Amino acid sequence: MGNALILGRYIPGNSILHRLDPRNKLLIAFYFIGLTFFANNWSTNGLLFILIGVGVWLAKLPIRFFLSGLRPLLWLILFTVLMQLIFTRGGHVFWQWGWLSISEVGLVNGAVVFCRFVLIIFISTLLTLTTPPLALADGIAALIKPLRWLHFPVDEVALMLGLALRFVPTLMDETTRIMDAQRSRGVDFGAGNLFQQMKALVPLLIPQFVSSFKRADELGTAMEARGYQGPSQRSHYRILQFHWADAALVCLMLGFTLIFIAVRQFN
Repeated sequence: MGNALILGRYIPGNSILHRLDPRNKLLIAFYFIGLTFFANNWSTNGLLFILIGVGVWLAKLPIRFFLSGLRPLLWLILFTVLMQLIFTRGGHVFWQWGWLSISEVGLVNGAVVFCRFVLIIFISTLLTLTTPPLALADGIAALIKPLRWLHFPVDEVALMLGLALRFVPTLMDETTRIMDAQRSRGVDFGAGNLFQQMKALVPLLIPQFVSSFKRADELGTAMEARGYQGPSQRSHYRILQFHWADAALVCLMLGFTLIFIAVRQFN
């Protein structure tokens, strides 16, 4: 389970995607997610999968990392697709039992929703695998910097997001250790009915909460000992710079958008 959640993990590398400006990667990732909601047929979804494939190839990362990122959300994806199948009506009806039915339109919508989930998880995984958590926090802080005029706590929000991304893998690894320790004491997390399985999670959740609060307290103490004082005229060790590769990526996305629009209109 410690390696089940890939989202939030960073894998060091020297690929072209690793060297991109985190601000640019964040904007491109959100832009790509927006495009997934306009992909309504096989052709447009195919184009998005091709683009993701190019990104995985450029990142020089094994595809198993991205498939592992699907595993924790697999039941949510299947449940959402099932709802589309049985509650969407239209076209030829393949199966019907009372008010439940599976129709041609339901199958198409289910497939589109499945592709949308996979694409969003893949682009999010690609972003976090190729961007250090602190760089992500710096990129978010730079993008929402204009909100300071509205007295929005930009630095605090960026710090919280960076810490959250940093400690997701740590919490998952610790959950694995606690589960192994509880199993050695006779706890079976998968036995019994739904109520019994939920009750079996209590020996897991309580130690996890205690450990998380202890880690948060230690982290706060460490930050105070190092003189952290929030956004009071802080300088930055990491300077974000926009390089030629970032400009090339923007041009690539603009060209891809034109092809995407053309394919969407003629299909």
